[in-house]
Amino acid sequence: MASEGESKPKSSKGKTLTQEEIYNGFQVLRNEQRVLVTKLSELELELSEHKIVVDTMKDLDGDRKCFQLIGGVLCERTVKDVLPQLQMKKDSLTKIMGDYNEQITKKGKEINEYKEKHNIRIRGQDDIPSESDSKDKGESSSQSKNVMVEAM
Repeated sequence: MASEGESKPKSSKGKTLTQEEIYNGFQVLRNEQRVLVTKLSELELELSEHKIVVDTMKDLDGDRKCFQLIGGVLCERTVKDVLPQLQMKKDSLTKIMGDYNEQITKKGKEINEYKEKHNIRIRGQDDIPSESDSKDKGESSSQSKNVMVEAM
Protein backbone atom coordinates (compact mmCIF):
# COMPACT_ATOMS: atom_id res chain seq x y z
CA MET A 1 0.00 0.00 0.00
CA ALA A 2 2.86 2.37 0.81
CA SER A 3 4.45 1.77 -2.59
CA GLU A 4 1.25 2.92 -4.33
CA GLY A 5 1.19 6.17 -2.38
CA GLU A 6 4.82 6.80 -3.17
CA SER A 7 4.46 6.25 -6.90
CA LYS A 8 1.47 8.54 -7.41
CA PRO A 9 3.13 11.82 -6.39
CA LYS A 10 6.19 11.01 -8.48
CA SER A 11 4.25 10.32 -11.70
CA SER A 12 2.80 13.38 -13.35
CA LYS A 13 1.02 11.22 -15.93
CA GLY A 14 -1.91 10.26 -13.72
CA LYS A 15 -5.56 11.10 -14.31
CA THR A 16 -4.97 14.67 -13.13
CA LEU A 17 -3.42 15.83 -16.40
CA THR A 18 -5.07 18.82 -18.03
CA GLN A 19 -6.02 18.82 -21.69
CA GLU A 20 -3.09 21.11 -22.43
CA GLU A 21 -0.64 18.73 -20.74
CA ILE A 22 -2.10 15.78 -22.65
CA TYR A 23 -1.84 17.71 -25.90
CA ASN A 24 1.77 18.73 -25.16
CA GLY A 25 2.70 15.14 -24.33
CA PHE A 26 1.15 13.99 -27.60
CA GLN A 27 3.02 16.68 -29.56
CA VAL A 28 6.31 15.65 -27.92
CA LEU A 29 5.77 12.05 -29.00
CA ARG A 30 4.91 13.12 -32.55
CA ASN A 31 7.97 15.38 -32.73
CA GLU A 32 10.21 12.55 -31.52
CA GLN A 33 8.80 10.33 -34.27
CA ARG A 34 9.35 13.08 -36.87
CA VAL A 35 12.99 13.41 -35.81
CA LEU A 36 13.47 9.66 -36.21
CA VAL A 37 11.84 9.72 -39.66
CA THR A 38 14.00 12.67 -40.73
CA LYS A 39 17.16 10.90 -39.60
CA LEU A 40 16.06 7.73 -41.41
CA SER A 41 15.54 9.74 -44.60
CA GLU A 42 19.05 11.18 -44.31
CA LEU A 43 20.48 7.69 -43.82
CA GLU A 44 18.55 6.40 -46.86
CA LEU A 45 20.03 9.17 -48.97
CA GLU A 46 23.53 8.41 -47.70
CA LEU A 47 23.02 4.70 -48.36
CA SER A 48 21.91 5.33 -51.93
CA GLU A 49 25.02 7.47 -52.51
CA HIS A 50 27.22 4.69 -51.10
CA LYS A 51 25.50 2.13 -53.34
CA ILE A 52 26.15 4.26 -56.43
CA VAL A 53 29.83 4.69 -55.56
CA VAL A 54 30.31 0.99 -54.72
CA ASP A 55 28.58 -0.09 -57.95
CA THR A 56 30.78 2.28 -59.94
CA MET A 57 34.03 1.25 -58.24
CA LYS A 58 33.55 -2.53 -58.19
CA ASP A 59 34.32 -2.80 -61.93
CA LEU A 60 37.46 -0.65 -61.73
CA ASP A 61 41.06 -1.82 -61.48
CA GLY A 62 42.18 -2.09 -57.83
CA ASP A 63 45.37 -0.06 -58.42
CA ARG A 64 43.50 2.84 -59.98
CA LYS A 65 43.68 6.16 -58.14
CA CYS A 66 40.59 7.52 -56.48
CA PHE A 67 39.90 10.36 -54.12
CA GLN A 68 38.03 10.16 -50.85
CA LEU A 69 36.78 13.05 -48.76
CA ILE A 70 37.65 12.32 -45.13
CA GLY A 71 36.67 14.93 -42.56
CA GLY A 72 36.76 17.72 -45.13
CA VAL A 73 40.16 16.67 -46.48
CA LEU A 74 40.43 15.16 -49.96
CA CYS A 75 42.74 12.14 -49.83
CA GLU A 76 44.27 10.25 -52.73
CA ARG A 77 43.92 6.49 -52.34
CA THR A 78 43.48 3.40 -54.47
CA VAL A 79 40.26 1.59 -55.32
CA LYS A 80 41.38 -1.56 -53.49
CA ASP A 81 41.83 0.48 -50.29
CA VAL A 82 38.58 2.43 -50.50
CA LEU A 83 36.12 -0.18 -51.78
CA PRO A 84 36.13 -2.48 -48.70
CA GLN A 85 35.64 0.51 -46.42
CA LEU A 86 32.71 1.73 -48.49
CA GLN A 87 31.10 -1.71 -48.46
CA MET A 88 31.49 -1.94 -44.67
CA LYS A 89 30.00 1.54 -44.31
CA LYS A 90 27.10 0.55 -46.59
CA ASP A 91 26.43 -2.56 -44.50
CA SER A 92 26.52 -0.59 -41.25
CA LEU A 93 24.13 2.01 -42.71
CA THR A 94 21.72 -0.79 -43.58
CA LYS A 95 21.87 -2.10 -40.01
CA ILE A 96 21.41 1.37 -38.53
CA MET A 97 18.42 1.97 -40.80
CA GLY A 98 16.86 -1.25 -39.52
CA ASP A 99 17.33 0.00 -35.96
CA TYR A 100 15.69 3.33 -36.85
CA ASN A 101 12.76 1.49 -38.45
CA GLU A 102 12.28 -0.45 -35.22
CA GLN A 103 12.43 2.77 -33.17
CA ILE A 104 9.89 4.44 -35.46
CA THR A 105 7.56 1.45 -35.12
CA LYS A 106 7.90 1.49 -31.32
CA LYS A 107 7.27 5.23 -31.24
CA GLY A 108 4.17 4.77 -33.42
CA LYS A 109 2.83 2.15 -31.01
CA GLU A 110 3.59 4.46 -28.10
CA ILE A 111 1.70 7.28 -29.82
CA ASN A 112 -1.29 5.03 -30.50
CA GLU A 113 -1.33 3.84 -26.88
CA TYR A 114 -1.15 7.46 -25.71
CA LYS A 115 -4.04 8.37 -28.04
CA GLU A 116 -6.16 5.51 -26.72
CA LYS A 117 -5.26 6.17 -23.08
CA HIS A 118 -6.22 9.85 -23.29
CA ASN A 119 -9.01 9.42 -25.87
CA ILE A 120 -7.32 11.69 -28.41
CA ARG A 121 -8.99 12.14 -31.77
CA ILE A 122 -7.16 13.86 -34.59
CA ARG A 123 -9.32 16.14 -36.69
CA GLY A 124 -9.36 15.04 -40.32
CA GLN A 125 -7.82 11.61 -39.67
CA ASP A 126 -10.35 9.81 -37.50
CA ASP A 127 -13.73 8.63 -38.74
CA ILE A 128 -16.91 10.47 -37.88
CA PRO A 129 -18.44 8.88 -34.76
CA SER A 130 -21.33 6.51 -35.41
CA GLU A 131 -24.84 7.08 -34.04
CA SER A 132 -24.26 4.68 -31.15
CA ASP A 133 -21.13 6.63 -30.18
CA SER A 134 -23.07 9.90 -30.21
CA LYS A 135 -25.77 8.37 -27.92
CA ASP A 136 -23.07 7.24 -25.49
CA LYS A 137 -21.35 10.61 -25.68
CA GLY A 138 -23.70 12.20 -23.17
CA GLU A 139 -23.07 9.43 -20.70
CA SER A 140 -19.32 9.22 -21.11
CA SER A 141 -18.55 12.94 -21.34
CA SER A 142 -18.48 13.20 -17.57
CA GLN A 143 -16.23 10.15 -17.29
CA SER A 144 -13.48 10.94 -19.78
CA LYS A 145 -12.03 13.99 -21.46
CA ASN A 146 -11.60 14.14 -25.21
CA VAL A 147 -8.71 15.99 -26.70
CA MET A 148 -9.02 17.18 -30.29
CA VAL A 149 -5.76 17.62 -32.19
CA GLU A 150 -5.64 19.41 -35.50
CA ALA A 151 -3.50 17.62 -38.10
CA MET A 152 -0.76 19.76 -39.57
